[in-house]
Amino acid sequence: MDLVPALQEPLQQPLKSVLGPATAKVMAEHLGLHTVGDLLHHYPRRYEERGQLTHLADLPMDEHVTVVAQVADARLHTFASAKAPRGKGQRLEVTITDGSGRLQLVFFGHGVHKPHKELLPGTRAMFSGKVSVFNRRLQLAHPAYELLRGDGEETVETWAGALIPIYPATAKLESWKIGKALQTVLPSAQDAVDPLPESLRAGRGLVPLPEALLKIHRPHTKADVEDARSRLKWDEAFVLQVALARRRHTDAQLPAVSRTPGPDGLLAAFDDRLPFTLTEGQQRVSEEIFDDLATEHPMHRLLQGEVGSGKTMVALRAMLAVVDAGGQAAMLAPTEVLAQQHHRSIVEMMGDLAQGGMLGGSEHATKVVLLTGSMGAAGRRQALLDLVTGEAGIVIGTHALIEDKVQFHDLGLVVVDEQHRFGVEQRDALRGKGKQPPHLLVMTATPIPRTVAMTVFGDLETSVLDQLPAGRSPIASHVVPAADKPHFLTRAWERVREEVENGHQAYVVCPRIGDEEADSKKKSAEEAAEKRPPLAVLDVADQLAQGPLGGLKVEVLHGRMHPDDKDAVMRRFAAGETDVLVATTVIEVGVNVPNATAMVIMDADRFGVSQLHQLRGRVGRGSAPGLCLLVTDMPEASPARQRLNAVAATLDGFELSRIDLEQRREGDVLGQAQSGARTSLRMLTVIEDEEIIAEARQEATAVVEADPELQTLPGLRTALQALLDEEREQYLDKG
Repeated sequence: MDLVPALQEPLQQPLKSVLGPATAKVMAEHLGLHTVGDLLHHYPRRYEERGQLTHLADLPMDEHVTVVAQVADARLHTFASAKAPRGKGQRLEVTITDGSGRLQLVFFGHGVHKPHKELLPGTRAMFSGKVSVFNRRLQLAHPAYELLRGDGEETVETWAGALIPIYPATAKLESWKIGKALQTVLPSAQDAVDPLPESLRAGRGLVPLPEALLKIHRPHTKADVEDARSRLKWDEAFVLQVALARRRHTDAQLPAVSRTPGPDGLLAAFDDRLPFTLTEGQQRVSEEIFDDLATEHPMHRLLQGEVGSGKTMVALRAMLAVVDAGGQAAMLAPTEVLAQQHHRSIVEMMGDLAQGGMLGGSEHATKVVLLTGSMGAAGRRQALLDLVTGEAGIVIGTHALIEDKVQFHDLGLVVVDEQHRFGVEQRDALRGKGKQPPHLLVMTATPIPRTVAMTVFGDLETSVLDQLPAGRSPIASHVVPAADKPHFLTRAWERVREEVENGHQAYVVCPRIGDEEADSKKKSAEEAAEKRPPLAVLDVADQLAQGPLGGLKVEVLHGRMHPDDKDAVMRRFAAGETDVLVATTVIEVGVNVPNATAMVIMDADRFGVSQLHQLRGRVGRGSAPGLCLLVTDMPEASPARQRLNAVAATLDGFELSRIDLEQRREGDVLGQAQSGARTSLRMLTVIEDEEIIAEARQEATAVVEADPELQTLPGLRTALQALLDEEREQYLDKG
């Protein structure tokens, strides 16, 4: 089947054949744009109106910006310097204004001559550069600029109408150069093949695709921009939902073995011994899972639960149900520390039910084995043997489970913990180990707003655990502004000592390990001056042990340690032998030490909102209240501080994940890291466009049910292929 109709060719043309090699190279390397079609879908971030100036007052720090403004004044200073001792050093300071605020531009050395001649008071231009702070004022150093001379001039000709498109740009390629490149390829827009079925497009009053592309890049009015956006948002939502609908359709055709537990087998024996009652949420979600396991098509379920909501218990009961029904269950954890911990806690919860084939094991018992990459040869051989004979009903491991050597007797259920840590191929390989596709349960403690669940995990049914088990304590969170108020930091360490004196323990989390020599060498001198490197575990642990936490037992934990050493450190901490654990984010997921009540997160502004929420969930796991202190040097008004204030203000993970998404704006909802591909969502904002996504999902499901292979919609097939390169479709497939 030819997925690329001849008609599509102009958009498949490589940019280097149209624009010239240098520009094409920068576009490919820095913006991921390779073809004419890619460039046509590189939409303006916003528009400036000629005659109306941007808000200089709202500029974001450390970001590459393009502003349109007017020169208020320009001054040339001469000064003495090491390079020019006779007072011949030159610095040009230009102040630009837009009515809302002022911004200083600064040019040095040989770079001053051209702007000194061109940037005269009253001149209007577009300026592009990275916003930094000097002497507590915002400035752009050596910005690129393009003069806006008036209507007859060439520059202005490039922009149609009164709206100037401002493109997502890079230091190597300013917005206006991207604009000029677009002028060159815009005529090809008329060859764009429309992915929307005509009836859908007409029924919703959307403009045709070529018209939308023209209006987004050369709008004459704001209404043009609106028309184009409505249309392009629909394309993105619809094509994505068609991809997911096709996955669901394919999955629904697959066979699976139905797994129903017996009335008085392993699961019943386990439930009888539980020292507590399951929460209503746990019972409800367990029912949903058991219903899925009883069908003859593979379950694909996403289990979302707040940190500490008891997901592991729900997953364990699902695994026991499958073992009861004669199958095996595998749990895949992202790190060895976590796999070992899951293994320990599951064996503890099961007691003699985990001692299958051993003296003292219960009659219903099964074997629970651990399989990780760093195990000794003898232990590994035994574990592999237990899996292939079926002796072990439950296996817990890292991606070592996926290796070719690992064979199962009858794999019935795969539980994936923290889905965002696993690549697609890994999940696929594990699913391929069953005689028929096993049931799949994906667990995440990162709360996902409904729209994102519909978009990213659209092929998985979703269950949510939203109540905490009884006995869990609240966590108080506070921001510690170390730069503005150093005495707050002093008090933070006093609080840690108080917790330890009361018989509890604490975590201190840092962004870096501290032995990365290579990193520091890579940084240029100016970068080093502008930003100190993130605080490191090894340095902070030393300073604390010799300073404010002197006399306490302080240990470190990070990802580069030998697995045995990591495990030993975790065991000592869990046993209460260590007072303070200074760690990287290896403790983010699943580490469970109920006696740890305090956490200090250093350079908290360097972590994402969801990550801070995950980390914080490591304290307050016992009956004593938890305390989380977010230490930062960021100034009061910065977006980073507002983010930390939001984390401190609420314990509701769904609320925080919403804030996180709103703040990441340009971030790829589909997860840059997992897919390796560029974002497919350029227009659609997952939070604001909930309605479009929900409607697109309905339309897509109907289209796929009527024509699963999309035989009658060649334009849609082409768009699918462009949007979901193989890798992304695979990624979506596995959620």
